[in-house]
Amino acid sequence: MPVATLRTWEQRYQAVLPATLPSGHRMYSPADVQRVLLLRRLTREGYAIGSIAALDVERLQDLADGRTAGRPGTAQKLAASGLRAVVIGQALAVRLQRPAVTRGLSRTLRAVAVFDTLEEAARARHTKPCDLLLWQVPPLQADPTPVLLAARRVWQPRLTAVVYRFADATVRRRLSDAGAAITREPPDDEAWSAWLASLESSTAGAHRPQPLPEPAPAPAASDAPARPRFDEATLTAIAGLPPRMACECPRHVAELLMQLTSFESYSAGCADRNAADAQLHTYLRQVAAAARTLFESALERVALHEGLSLTGG
Repeated sequence: MPVATLRTWEQRYQAVLPATLPSGHRMYSPADVQRVLLLRRLTREGYAIGSIAALDVERLQDLADGRTAGRPGTAQKLAASGLRAVVIGQALAVRLQRPAVTRGLSRTLRAVAVFDTLEEAARARHTKPCDLLLWQVPPLQADPTPVLLAARRVWQPRLTAVVYRFADATVRRRLSDAGAAITREPPDDEAWSAWLASLESSTAGAHRPQPLPEPAPAPAASDAPARPRFDEATLTAIAGLPPRMACECPRHVAELLMQLTSFESYSAGCADRNAADAQLHTYLRQVAAAARTLFESALERVALHEGLSLTGG
């Protein structure tokens, strides 16, 4: 049972309420364990955690035993329907292929469309609504609300979710106030799984997102940094390699490269805010670019040592 999923069930749904010791550790009773096991079994069979979290143990056991009081086949129908997702970001699309990332979902996640950019999603021709609009944007600075509004009109998602690595507080606030589920990129597959499970539960009873407010003028873009040698999808694939080899350096170096590339782009945007910031953030961008170049060479070397194939971006 992933710890992150258990915490989400406890904090968001009050599905289980263990005692807390003075040290801060949780103490689960046998009854708590029985309840968690039943909830875990039912979510794997297709029930959304939000729909069963408040049920008592007897009712949960009835559901697990098939005594559904006139609702046979509900779990199977939910599982068969799947979650229709529009994915923006090739790296995110790669990550969603990992069983460890989607194992917390009670329904199969189906990517009905994958785009490189939000602009491409907004220009798409489509008629069927989707459940989730998932957008991964490493540096989040310029106000994205105009394009996001256009993408929502095309895909009509029940829920819009934004994942970032670095972001301005003002932009985060605008997206959150507009109803988007926004989060800093989860650190590992377990945390990704818990976050996706919370999104799935939200779509079960969520209303359509309200139209986003008219945006303020976006700041002018700065000169584009030198193009990285490896694209985000390649680095994500390397970072997701199973820990079956003695050396896990390829995974760690790939993760560092993604962070450096994001910070490099983020610093470039900060340099445009005013003249006073320009010199400092130009320097930070140069430092990040220099570090990225070194780590790109390091990734090539460690990949060669481990017999891994790299595809340049």
